[in-house]
Amino acid sequence: MAKKRRPRTKASQPAAVPDGDIPVVGAREPCPCGSGRRYKACHGRAAAQAVTELVRRPFEGLPGECDWVALRELVPAGTAELTLAAGRPDDVPSLTLATVLPMAWPALRRDDGTVLLGLQNDTASGDISRDLADVLTRALTATPGSPVEPAAPTGTGEGPRLQDLLDTSAALRPVVHDGFEFWLDDAESASGEVAASLERANAAAIPTARLGGVEAAYWCEAPEKNHLRWVMPHPEEKLLDALARLHAAGHSQLAEGTRLVGSFRAHGLVVPVWDLPSSMTAEDCEKPAAEFGERLAEALAVTEPLTGTERKARGGLANRQVTLS
Repeated sequence: MAKKRRPRTKASQPAAVPDGDIPVVGAREPCPCGSGRRYKACHGRAAAQAVTELVRRPFEGLPGECDWVALRELVPAGTAELTLAAGRPDDVPSLTLATVLPMAWPALRRDDGTVLLGLQNDTASGDISRDLADVLTRALTATPGSPVEPAAPTGTGEGPRLQDLLDTSAALRPVVHDGFEFWLDDAESASGEVAASLERANAAAIPTARLGGVEAAYWCEAPEKNHLRWVMPHPEEKLLDALARLHAAGHSQLAEGTRLVGSFRAHGLVVPVWDLPSSMTAEDCEKPAAEFGERLAEALAVTEPLTGTERKARGGLANRQVTLS
């Protein structure tokens, strides 16, 4: 026999929100709106959703969005100077974005007042930009010589984002480093936990270089073969169509011995990946990458439907695509 569904009573319905903010109470406590339901089952749902809802392109609107994604996902050791929209406080000589900081600190304020903001950290909510802005705000007023601790979710989904704090007219200029000595003013004098963390980080870092002739393309050296990973700003469907046209025509490689092996999604952008011969350096990639960029621009401009061969190529590329975030 089918189980009868119990009708919902009027008291179980969320009540209208009164004027002013609903105070946050314990999840199992009665909701302050007067509905008679527990907070977590009433107005607490909106607060929880605001924290967990994923922002698909958290760096959209920032200069160098593709490089933000690369520094977050691809580059072991990298930095970039940041400019605040309101200007730096007088006691903050410089502000630097860093891929990773010692002991995975979210941010660090050095003894001289300079601030390093870590990018490759776990975040408290689904909006990386908002979480980083929270860390940055706290770092600017932190005691010199101290790290900034991770923040717990606020439950509101509110607060400034990086797009609100940073000068969006200032270009992002990433610098890729061989190691993590940029952590310290005098890396040779490091000792204790910091020295051990520096040694471990340098040992694990994959040699990486940013190409100079195209935007957001990063070469890396791997044990068996090298790779080129290129973060692209184009809409995903349009980019996959263009890559399929090139692949079907035999023009998706960068140079002899290279192969487009697939792509992955990261923070709302697509990152095509090429296998390279182990002898192919970053410098060797410069001219082929620039030439591929020209071919890709032509393919992106094509508006005709894909041919059967191109659709097959697109299906192959889509099947080899993974999502990192």
